[in-house]
Amino acid sequence: MKNIKLSEHFLLSEFLNLGKYPDNIPTPQVVNNLAYGCRHLLESARQAIGCPVIINSGYRNPRVNRFVGGVPNSQHMLGQAADIRPQDPTKFQQLVDFLKACEYTDQLLTGPNWLHISWKPNGKPRHFVRIGYYK
Repeated sequence: MKNIKLSEHFLLSEFLNLGKYPDNIPTPQVVNNLAYGCRHLLESARQAIGCPVIINSGYRNPRVNRFVGGVPNSQHMLGQAADIRPQDPTKFQQLVDFLKACEYTDQLLTGPNWLHISWKPNGKPRHFVRIGYYK
């Protein structure tokens, strides 16, 4: 699973944190959903801000989601969300601005120097944005 490319710059392993959660294995549908997010949001975001986008948290199976305190209906469990940050912290606002305007953004919630982004491969994005949601 380590070297499975979801898109040009993102590997499946970046979304799994198998070192900490060895049972966090996605289904093929979850992998497809993650690839969709990479192709439609994260690659574009990376290009727009001119630096790599770091994945803090990606896919979470139900056990991992409970362990980290995720909400019971978290899109992370479907492979439809990621918590991210720009490699260059000075690009944070640029990343937020790009994702706010992106047609594929379902949900955008910001925290201090990181943000939660979600996407809907089989539905209409809600474009739900809350700046400063996580304190």
